[in-house]
Amino acid sequence: MAKKDIQQMSADELYALAQQKEKEEEAREKEALKSKIAELRDKKKTLMAQHRKELATIDAEIRALGGRSGGGRKGRQTGASAAILELLGKKGEMDTRSIRSMLESQGVSVSNLGQTMAYLKRNGKVKSTGRGVYKLA
Repeated sequence: MAKKDIQQMSADELYALAQQKEKEEEAREKEALKSKIAELRDKKKTLMAQHRKELATIDAEIRALGGRSGGGRKGRQTGASAAILELLGKKGEMDTRSIRSMLESQGVSVSNLGQTMAYLKRNGKVKSTGRGVYKLA
């Protein structure tokens, strides 16, 4: 069938043509967005690689001067975790009720003691000797 002149199309045909053109435009816009997102992701990847190289250079300079380059708090416990490990180091084996009361007396927040103990246990810092009883690993 040959293309009809717009003048010869019915209202339904014109409506269908308009919808088709709208869908094609949406598809082009989506493709343009995907392209822009891919471009930005590549740019981010490049910047992250450059940033890591610069940080490694600075860390190397710090180590060369005898300092410790910081990767944050790797391996060091802070807050409630540190207090718990210190308590267990002094007292040996303790139950959670005793741990909670000792920490509260020291002013350490213990609202999530169960989660903290599970975290320390998962990371091999403490081990459970019974239900709710812990000691250093």
